[in-house]
Amino acid sequence: MHADIQRYSRQILFQGIGEAGQRRIMAGRVLVCGCGALGSALADGLARAGVGFLRIVDRDFVELSNLQRQVLFDEDDVANQLPKAVAAAQKLTRINRTIQVQPIVADIDHANILGLVQDVDLIVDGMDNFETRFLINDAALHTQTPWVYGGCVGSVGQTLTVLPGESACLRCLIDSAPDAGALETCETAGVLGPIVHWVAALQVVAALKLLAGRRDLIEPVLTVVDVWDGSLRKLNVAGLRERANCPACVGGERGWLSGEKGSRTTVLCGRNAVQVTPPEKTTLDLPELAGRLAGAGDVAVNRFLVRLTLSTGGCCLTVFADGRAIIQGTDDPGTARGLYARYVGS
Repeated sequence: MHADIQRYSRQILFQGIGEAGQRRIMAGRVLVCGCGALGSALADGLARAGVGFLRIVDRDFVELSNLQRQVLFDEDDVANQLPKAVAAAQKLTRINRTIQVQPIVADIDHANILGLVQDVDLIVDGMDNFETRFLINDAALHTQTPWVYGGCVGSVGQTLTVLPGESACLRCLIDSAPDAGALETCETAGVLGPIVHWVAALQVVAALKLLAGRRDLIEPVLTVVDVWDGSLRKLNVAGLRERANCPACVGGERGWLSGEKGSRTTVLCGRNAVQVTPPEKTTLDLPELAGRLAGAGDVAVNRFLVRLTLSTGGCCLTVFADGRAIIQGTDDPGTARGLYARYVGS
């Protein structure tokens, strides 16, 4: 057995995969959407399993509170103010140098998602909001790309594998994004590290089945787990696609993919922070911006971002090269947009 595949010898011994399945996994290409708690655990599991290409897309940077549950990051990443996608790629390259990892520091939106999806075999969901999940669902249906939904809050998590044209999609289960305040978030309910790993493990197993050519083993179920009480439930969704007459996978509606639905400001879960995205994509000169902001407070800059901690008001603006900004110290979108216009531009 060649050395490149020898590292997966224990996985190959597992009857469900074998050497043929492992070689398919090594040729596989996966888009990891988000690299926070779930996303970092997903990327770690897929890299160790030998998935040949991982495209990791995340809009955020590493903070100290992430380290409780986000497995690919450490205190050096916090000190260096690294974007999560970049820090994850650096770690994964040290874990497995035989695979290709492409980090992309960006917000996933209707303008870029088809480009991110076009050359992958599978999408895995590490997001923390339903707007982006509905966008992923639209893109997956449009391109006929399987995707594995996952989410967790508190001690509870759930996952569903979507096979476009065959199984129920996310909108078969939930017709629209929940209203603000309708559901618990990690800000109101917290999140336990173990539920992240349990849900990510189920997602990775589903991914390995698909990549290894065992699509027949994917169950039409929504799996719900609670690590605090130790329960696991499987809700059968076979036939739901037809019964629900789903507007997306049956009716062909693509409201999120077209840009008709969704917002340009996003309140970030558990962060007292808001992301502001400019209407048009841009490329900022970060050193020049840092120079302009020098009189407004403490400024730090690296090749990925500029961070301005205001001398008054207690807010902090982190501005990325694509024009996005995360404004910490407020959860009010109007206040965030005002600060963005004042310090970055309208």
